[in-house]
Amino acid sequence: MTTRHTAPARTRSAPSPRAAARVRVRVVQLAHAAGLPLPSYQTRDSAGLDLVAALPEAMPLRLAPGSRALLPTGLVIELPQGLEAQVRPRSGLALKHGVTVLNSPGTIDADYRGEVQIILINLGAETFVVRRGERIAQLVVAPVVQAALAEATSVTVTARGAGGFGSTGRKAAAPPRRAAAGVRNNNNQAEAARRPRMAAAAPAAGTKKPRKPPSKKPAAATKPKSRTGKPRPPAKPGRR
Repeated sequence: MTTRHTAPARTRSAPSPRAAARVRVRVVQLAHAAGLPLPSYQTRDSAGLDLVAALPEAMPLRLAPGSRALLPTGLVIELPQGLEAQVRPRSGLALKHGVTVLNSPGTIDADYRGEVQIILINLGAETFVVRRGERIAQLVVAPVVQAALAEATSVTVTARGAGGFGSTGRKAAAPPRRAAAGVRNNNNQAEAARRPRMAAAAPAAGTKKPRKPPSKKPAAATKPKSRTGKPRPPAKPGRR
């Protein structure tokens, strides 16, 4: 009699939370972006897709200090309803060169069908050169909620009220002070030392006060006696 060994059934693993959270965004790459890579996430948990400049190879852009320019990406995207795409600066360009996105964050609506373009401004002290294929910004796709406005004659009162534009101050409020552990222990010891004295000063009702021990009177001084046993008379003044 022979037995057959069957291989265990393969189970499909559940998709990772990040893979399940991804949304499909259609993208068209225009002619002047041919050969450039599509935006991509540089690390597994990156929030933004890197956007590159779709400039001509022989025509880099020189961005002088204090000047701004509109840079093409050569991309047209189609976002699903309920989403937006935010154009944000790159921290490395901002820190090292003072170059940032002027209208940060720029908003790309779900019904926009034009080319994604980046407004860069040079806030640094030196001219910054942008070349073809250089990463200049990042694109963050996020959900958006539309509001339904309801006209009213008044709004609720809050402790803040109309305070704004720095009304809360610049310095963070200090946390409430707490007594140190050593100070708390000293206070507890002092309180414990006071309790016996307070109890002795005010005895409970119905208790008898302890009797005081009888005081001993000092013995009376004895008068000196003569040889005969009788007390000597007091000496008269003037006689020795």
